[in-house]
Parts: sequence; structure tokens; C-alpha cells
Amino acid sequence: MSGTVLLVGVLAHPDMLQVLGLDGRSEVLPGRLAGGARAGIDKDGWPRLEGGGGTVRAVRVTPNPALDRYSAVMDLKPRNGILGLGDGKTEGEAQPALAAGIARHILTAPPDRPAGDIAKRLTMIGVIAASELRGSESPYSGSPLVDRRAPEDVQILEQHEAYGGFFSVQVCKLRHRTHAGGMTPDLPREALVSGDAVVVLPWDPVRDRVLLIEQFRMAPVFRRDPQPWLLEAVAGRVDAGETVEQAALREAREEANLPLTRLFPAIHHYPSPGVLGEYLYLYVGIADLPDGIEGVHGLETEAEDIRGHVIGRSDLARMAMSGQVANGPLAMLSLWLELRKDTIRAALGQV
Repeated sequence: MSGTVLLVGVLAHPDMLQVLGLDGRSEVLPGRLAGGARAGIDKDGWPRLEGGGGTVRAVRVTPNPALDRYSAVMDLKPRNGILGLGDGKTEGEAQPALAAGIARHILTAPPDRPAGDIAKRLTMIGVIAASELRGSESPYSGSPLVDRRAPEDVQILEQHEAYGGFFSVQVCKLRHRTHAGGMTPDLPREALVSGDAVVVLPWDPVRDRVLLIEQFRMAPVFRRDPQPWLLEAVAGRVDAGETVEQAALREAREEANLPLTRLFPAIHHYPSPGVLGEYLYLYVGIADLPDGIEGVHGLETEAEDIRGHVIGRSDLARMAMSGQVANGPLAMLSLWLELRKDTIRAALGQV
């Protein structure tokens, strides 16, 4: 792009201007923005400019290489000299902090990576950016045994993405505060970054049974495990722009064709923090589980082949205790439910 351009919506937000390295002059346009709830999240999520009453804040900037790169990935082109407009298909409030996080990932991708390749990963980039946002906004949840740390106690000296597919492999050089009070030498570290996920165990407290799913998993294959089909709880990534609870309800519909009436939070945790950049939100979901509800489900677009199983709650606990449940989150949820079943029933008025 040459000359100047007017940025509107999330592109004119201070967070986005900072990520893009832009500074400009504020202007006002007549009309209003509508339908931009997914602006900066999806390529086609940009708002439309409608006439009528009201005004829209805009910022006039001179395009720079960062804006050009971002626009190429997002397939953004000026409309009558205005950048940040689209067809406005999704009503609701935009999420500029999330959009800025996604933009940051786009701009830190290797410069020789084609814009089209980055665009193909936008869904997963959004998942990772949203997880970073949740992590940065999380209240301190450490044990009293662990000292509260300051931001300067971890110093990232270098960081780059060694691989970017569905997941991302991040490599960095860092140093951190030691227990003795000094700093470590420069340390090479890497992690597989996969964003946040939600895990939900559907439980019917009236019939006292739970629904499990069975599906093929690739990691056991790499371990040479002869049984790569695992029993699990319903689970999936938390998509960019949705809440954790919305993800839990969506995954129950997609993987088990099952509506949940209420969610009870269990043990949220990092499953393998030494290597995996993933945070799991665990829930027990209240459901109606009559005979014959199991079925085979999953999204055809993701080649999911998911079989349901309904068993007694106590039977699952016995399986977990006897080592018949290899999936960690399912075992954790089963044992948590054993300890909390009476409390949940009381909350449901079923005592």
C-alpha cells in the first residue's frame, strides 16, 4: 500500500497500532460499524460501515511493512481508502486484545514464510493467542509454598518458531531467577505450544452413569503402544473468541451429540509443563444419559470417528484405580467426581 490509509475498528485500537508499529492522526467518519465480532480473528470477520447516525473513530496512517504483511495474511484491502472493513457477517463486540495477540503471532512468523501459509494456520494461531491472553489475565493461583514471582524473574533473550503446523514448536534462550536469588546462565529451552483445551465428563446424577468417548490417538502410536484407541472424556481446543464454558458445551455436541445443562469446574491444570504449552480446563457436565444414547459422532470435516460408551460412575472409578484408564484427564475427573458427587447433587437439589 502507498500513500495514507484510514484504519477503523480493531485496526485503530491502541493495542493493534502498537503491535503494527503505527502512529497516526485521529479522524472521525460518519456512520457506525456493525457485524465485526470476529474482526482480526477470522479473515472474513471484518465489520461493515453503515450510514445513518453516529460516528466512527479512525486513524490515518502511512502503511509500513508490518501493516503490509498483516494485510497480506488477512487478505485485507482498502475500501474507499479505509482499511479494516468487510462484509460484517458476525454481530457482537470485537475483541481488540485478542486481535492484537493474533497480529503479534503473524508478524513474528519467519519472514520467508508465505502469507498464504500463515493464513492457513489462523485458526490455531487464534487458539494460541487466546490462551496467552487467558494466561496473562489469570489471577495468581500458586500454592502458598511457592514464592510469588515478578515479571523480571524470567528474561526471554531470544525466541522463534521452529515449526508451525497445527501445533507450534517454540524455541528460546532465557534465564530465570534461582532459588538462591541469583540468575541462571543462558538456557536453551523449547516447548510444543498447543493452546488451551477443555475436558468435560458428562454425568447423569439420576441414573448415576457417565458417558465416555473412544477414539484413535497418534501419540500412543509413536510410543509403539499396541492400543492407540483410548477411552477419554469429551475434549477439544478452546477456539479464539469463545469462552471456556462455550467450548465445553460445543465439544459435547460435536463429539457426543449431547446437550449439557450445567457445568461444574474441577481441577484446571498444566498436564505436562516441562514440554507442553497447554492448559486444561476440566469440568463435570450434567446430562441426560438414557439407554442407547452412545452412538458414533464427530465432525466429518476433521475426520473424527468417536464412539460413545455409557457406564456407571462407580465402574469408571474402579477402572481408574485399577489402571484401565490411560487418559490422565479422564482418570482425574473420575476421582474428582467420586469426592464431589454429593456436593454436586446438593447444588442440583437432589439430596
